[in-house]
Amino acid sequence: MTKTLLSFGHGYSARALARRLRPHSWSIHGTTRSPGKTAALRDEGVTPLIFPGNDIRAALEGATHLLISAGPDAKGDPVLRECRTAIAAVAPRLEWAGYLSTTGVYGDHQGGWVDEDTPLTPSTERGRLRVAAEAEWQAIPGLPLHIFRLAGIYGPGRGPFEKVRRGSARRIIKPGQVFSRIHVEDIAQVLAASIDSPDPGAVYNLCDDDPAPPQDVIGHAADLLGLPLPPEVDFDDADMSPMARSFYAESKRVSNDRIKRDLGVALRYPSYRDGLAALLEESG
Repeated sequence: MTKTLLSFGHGYSARALARRLRPHSWSIHGTTRSPGKTAALRDEGVTPLIFPGNDIRAALEGATHLLISAGPDAKGDPVLRECRTAIAAVAPRLEWAGYLSTTGVYGDHQGGWVDEDTPLTPSTERGRLRVAAEAEWQAIPGLPLHIFRLAGIYGPGRGPFEKVRRGSARRIIKPGQVFSRIHVEDIAQVLAASIDSPDPGAVYNLCDDDPAPPQDVIGHAADLLGLPLPPEVDFDDADMSPMARSFYAESKRVSNDRIKRDLGVALRYPSYRDGLAALLEESG
């Protein structure tokens, strides 16, 4: 029987999942806010829906699986704001639902380790909005919800190489700062593994095995390109956007033991070194 995924906010990670599912006779419906993106979605074998805008009740009625990657705003979760009642009506008939959240919900742990049982103590407004959105989705009766807390995402078109090549990359130095990361193809394989082995109520961290200081990643990218190391800049002196600076407000190492133990996932890119090498080879 054909399975149908309705993807709210069909962006970078959702597209990677769709590429994995389509060869297995899946029907994919993806929402976008931009009419200009509908042609590209069709080219990828995705039925596009403008949201908010189109009436998505028919798509909801036909969906067997639901993926939510649209982020919350100051008014709450945008998907539930528009169609909470319609989603609640179909929730018991769905086989699987996935909500893409962020490891920012754990807050700052000064470089210490966190796992899925760590209390949620976000220190940024972005993290607080995600905690509230997770709770909103968890409150829908009968929804077979799985929450995926994503670390920093990289992959094709999202990596440090272009900045290093342009000479605009910098190694921002903040003592003790460490981030976890995840390659987009590993996000897709974790989501696919969860779809194959549903466990409603489960929460998973999505990250690789190698949390590292951001300056190490930039330096390794330069080494791979055979280019000089980008200059070091002290965090306090760095010219950064408020959004970029907010990421440095939290430092933690994120455990991924659960995706390995419960879903049997073997990461394709267990370290940023593996991921960057593959990206460089793919780009030629």
